[in-house]
Amino acid sequence: MKSIHKIIIILLCAAAVAGCKKNFLDRPSNSQISATKFYKTTSDLRLATAGLYGGAMWWQWNNGALIPLGDVLSGTGSYQYSPELVQLFTRTITAQNNLVTNGWVGLYNVIGQCNGVINAIQQQASPSISAADKNAAIGEAKFIRAVAYYHLAVYWGAVPIIEDNSKLIKDPLLNRNIVSDVYKFVANDLTYAAQNLPKTNEKGRVTTWSAQGMLGKVYLTMAGLGKSGSRDQALLDSAKKYAGNVCKNSNLDLLPNYYDLFKVQNNDNPESLFALQWAAGVGYGNGNAMQGYFSPSNTILPQQQGGWQGLQPTYDLYRMYSAKDTVRRKATIMLNGDLYPELNQAGGGYKATGTGLKKHIIGNEKDNNAPTMDMWSSPEHNAILRLADVYLVYAEAILGNNTTTSDGDALIYFNKVRARAGVDIVTAITPTLLRTERRVELAFEGQYWIDLVRYSYYDPSNAVQFLNNQDLTHGRISFTYDPKTKIATRDTTALPSTLPATIASFTLPIPSSELTSDPKLAQPPVPYY
Repeated sequence: MKSIHKIIIILLCAAAVAGCKKNFLDRPSNSQISATKFYKTTSDLRLATAGLYGGAMWWQWNNGALIPLGDVLSGTGSYQYSPELVQLFTRTITAQNNLVTNGWVGLYNVIGQCNGVINAIQQQASPSISAADKNAAIGEAKFIRAVAYYHLAVYWGAVPIIEDNSKLIKDPLLNRNIVSDVYKFVANDLTYAAQNLPKTNEKGRVTTWSAQGMLGKVYLTMAGLGKSGSRDQALLDSAKKYAGNVCKNSNLDLLPNYYDLFKVQNNDNPESLFALQWAAGVGYGNGNAMQGYFSPSNTILPQQQGGWQGLQPTYDLYRMYSAKDTVRRKATIMLNGDLYPELNQAGGGYKATGTGLKKHIIGNEKDNNAPTMDMWSSPEHNAILRLADVYLVYAEAILGNNTTTSDGDALIYFNKVRARAGVDIVTAITPTLLRTERRVELAFEGQYWIDLVRYSYYDPSNAVQFLNNQDLTHGRISFTYDPKTKIATRDTTALPSTLPATIASFTLPIPSSELTSDPKLAQPPVPYY
């Protein structure tokens, strides 16, 4: 984009919701913004960074890629009728797949907006604004940019690094950068954010603990990159350092009830280290539409509209829940006969008639006291990074290259997650147990494919076999559940024709539309540093 004025107009164009409680997401109207008057006060900086947390810039990724790429691709969710979703769980993905395009384009849209804000603050902010306030605002934007680049690296590996949007005007053709440099760029952004963000912040905004938690996760991922057979111990130690600092020194704790995590009244609870911020009534292209797409029924949606791509949990996911793991299971997936009194409250609740997604399904406008709510704009602030995730990252960093650990710190934080769920605590942690715990705790939060890619970095043969084992037992298919016998039966009438996994399965194709506009993306990646 040619001017910061235009960037800010886009960032702040989300519609205001009449009657909403005023908070940091309330944007000024376009007429209130001018290139000559903006970035003159700390309040201006706060308004600019507020626009990076939700709205149109996150729409494409959140609604068209987060769950499909994070959970359908990994065998946690199944949908047998949408050709593009079917491609994901059968590993027949083409470069024309719109879900893949949504991911790539959506994340670069986020990056472009962050770049605009960072550069504008650096170039236009008034000298009267303190350095600390400027650095904190830049830290917010760099944190969010890092999250976007991290997802790009996980899904596509080598991708172009862009810091200055204006350079694209002069030369829109870009090479990809080697994946190790993309992760280094992410770590640098997060390090800056960790050093400049405050320990506490306005509700919904990121803090140094957000940055350090994400930095721990990034270092854990980097530790295995190109290290077939073992992970880099120095990077594992860095992951342990940052994740451990959040665990021990942030004074944050898990929300007592897992089920409550996904209720609107608990948006931005202390466990939420980074969540996308959404409002009701903002219409198509500006809101959180996940439940509109993936609900098992439109009877529990605003105006009873939507729910045309009811996402089903796979049999493989269902098998991960132990007999005691009822709270997480019911909060995440519906089984035939489950009663949800908080959904369709005026009608006496909702009783599931089959298997389906529950997480992110929050009900209609009356259930949420949100009269303007529609199928395109759920007011759920879905978390991209939670404290439970960081606890498990810390445990995995301690486990490192060992086949088991009984380390006291690892057990404390691993068992905090299990105890909250009401399942038995353990006295030893193994890699398999960790992967299962993460899958169950973070199901349908876009995390599981990230875990599998991390696994593929340092143990490629077993990671490939892991995917193929899902197919051998037909785990990537949906199932039925009999509430009387409490028996789940995998679907045998439509077995998926899944291509065998290879190490190449862990990297998505670059969208064909991007290759057409920039043929240099097909060339070998080059260093950035």
